[in-house]
Amino acid sequence: MRSDLRASRVSRTAGTSRTTGTSRTTGASRPSRTSSLAALTVLALAAGTAPALAEGPVAPAIVGIGVATTNDDQRGNFTVNAWTDAPQATVTSVSARIRKGDTVVTEIPDLAPMGYSPGRYQLPSAATLKLTEDGGALPELGKYAIDITATDSLGNTLTRTGAGTLDFTLKPQMEEFGLSTPVWNDRSSRPTGTLLGAQPGSGDLVPITGRDISVRRLTEDAVEPDRTATTDDAGGFTTAPFGDVKLGEEFRVSYSENSEQVHGSVDYTRSIYTLTSRTLTVTAKADKTRVLPGQKVTVTGSLTDPNAPSQPTGGTPQVDTSLAGQQVRVGLGYDGREDGRVWQTVTTDANGKFTAQLPSVPGLDLNSWVVSSVDPYLTFANVTGKLAMPQEAWIGIAKGTLAADGKVNLTGTLRSWFNPWKSSWSTSGQKLVLEYSADGRTGWRTIANGAATSYPGFFSLGAKSTSGYFRVRHPLSDQFAETISASGRLTRNATKILSVNASPEPVRKGATVTVTGRLQQQVGTTWKNYGNAPVTVWFKAKGSNTWKQLGSARTNSTGVATFKKASTVDGWYTMRHSGDATHFNSQYAYEDYVDVR
Repeated sequence: MRSDLRASRVSRTAGTSRTTGTSRTTGASRPSRTSSLAALTVLALAAGTAPALAEGPVAPAIVGIGVATTNDDQRGNFTVNAWTDAPQATVTSVSARIRKGDTVVTEIPDLAPMGYSPGRYQLPSAATLKLTEDGGALPELGKYAIDITATDSLGNTLTRTGAGTLDFTLKPQMEEFGLSTPVWNDRSSRPTGTLLGAQPGSGDLVPITGRDISVRRLTEDAVEPDRTATTDDAGGFTTAPFGDVKLGEEFRVSYSENSEQVHGSVDYTRSIYTLTSRTLTVTAKADKTRVLPGQKVTVTGSLTDPNAPSQPTGGTPQVDTSLAGQQVRVGLGYDGREDGRVWQTVTTDANGKFTAQLPSVPGLDLNSWVVSSVDPYLTFANVTGKLAMPQEAWIGIAKGTLAADGKVNLTGTLRSWFNPWKSSWSTSGQKLVLEYSADGRTGWRTIANGAATSYPGFFSLGAKSTSGYFRVRHPLSDQFAETISASGRLTRNATKILSVNASPEPVRKGATVTVTGRLQQQVGTTWKNYGNAPVTVWFKAKGSNTWKQLGSARTNSTGVATFKKASTVDGWYTMRHSGDATHFNSQYAYEDYVDVR
């Protein structure tokens, strides 16, 4: 399609005439194709009269020429569009002349068609324009006018004066732009580089001298003035140093010019990706290996230079003042690796020593302290140590029972305050103790030991005991702080049987033996008769080790129970009370022997 090309086509210059096969020169845009003057001439000749000549519309150009454009990659070349509107015709030749003002510098007889862009023409590579010093025809750098002449296969021709401008200038480019490496005792960097120009035609790189180069540090925090430097005879430059350079900072160099010698802009960005640090040795220790909730751990240490000169024997030790005022980071970590959530930056004193205090932060599963470098200009191996931070926990009692046989049992769970549903590994195996106190305030003593099981924090602890107060305690460990459950009272009345008597003694075989005994219960600190309560009567035959229950009886209002049984063999008789919901079992009472004859 030619819609984009037609807009740049040129028309004939007023006052020129055109017939097929004749040439003309024009610099204006192209009008309509209809030739009204030719039509009037034909009519007049047919009528036998001479037509009167008068001003009329100018005949349109058949051949068209677009704008000549310099090739920016090779400024010794240019391209231009040319076409013909004559039916069945093609453009057969395109030529050009290069001039400075009215002076024609060189003529180019043939421009070559560009195969991949029909209708567009350029200089053959062998005809690339060069300076005279490079064997070319152009005497100097600068901007030159381009005139184009195009002819089609029917002989139609058109010359467009000033079809474009040849930008025959140096194209700037930056070479070897870099940043000097900052070091520990000089944390500045000096940007350096070379400004060169690609010469049109030859492509040679030549220094661009005496130009001001601008370098900027790309920062987000503050506006910093640019550094400038003037290129030397080789195009090289070095700016004033940028101070306090950090790893990863970016610097941009830029230059722009539009003159008869140089035309274009260039900028490059470089980063500080390396620096020369100082290697030190760090020693450190903590004042505790376990820090409880609400406490702090103090970490102290010092920096030393392993490459420092040896101290004189017997002389006054020399202080390395360069180790003063250096920053290190002391933080909490996991298995010797800094966690990054809890840390403190501290500064060394005149002797290179430092102190930091870190709080206990239970709940993060941290188990160590770590000293690391905060300054990329100082490197040393991280120093670490173990540090337990027990979590605060709670013990919930689900159930407590005190059986009639004097067995107490408490069940419940041990859980973390920070994560009550934490997985079983954190609570499984944690030590627990069952404790007893008569009054619930003093005299707490351990009556059983146990541990939480695999189900998160579950426990069941039991032991023989009497009435009193009970609680479960978790002793301090690396995982959990000391934790005590709420205490609760479990109580039953103690019972005992007094004055067991079996009579008569001796007794005839088959005669009745009467067994009596008195049952009492402890109320507070006083023993009282316990009436209307069941007791069991037991017998052990002479020569046997086995007690057998003979039967049961119930006490009267004074606590006395009576039981009768026919005698059979010699043996011992006794009574026992089996406790109920509020009473303990009694111990077996005094055993009374009966001789059967």
